[in-house]
Amino acid sequence: MKLAELKIGSSGRITALNGLNDDVRKKLMVMGILPNTEVKMVRRAPMGDPLQIEVRGVALAIRNNIANAIEVEAHS
Repeated sequence: MKLAELKIGSSGRITALNGLNDDVRKKLMVMGILPNTEVKMVRRAPMGDPLQIEVRGVALAIRNNIANAIEVEAHS
C-alpha cells in the first residue's frame, strides 16, 4: 500500500521508494525515510496535504504526491 493510504495513528514499514527523481529520493533518505524503516501516520492537514508522519521519533511533513510514491507494509 502507499504511505498516503495509511490511516491516522497507523504504522507500517517502508518497503520501497518508487517513481521519484534522484534529488527527491536523496532528500527523503537524508530525512530518514529509507526502506525497512518504521513510519507512523500522525495527521493530515485540513485540505489533505501535507501529511505529518513520524520516522525514527522525528515528525516530518511530506506532500501527498510524494507519499503516494512510498510503498509501505502496514502493521495489522
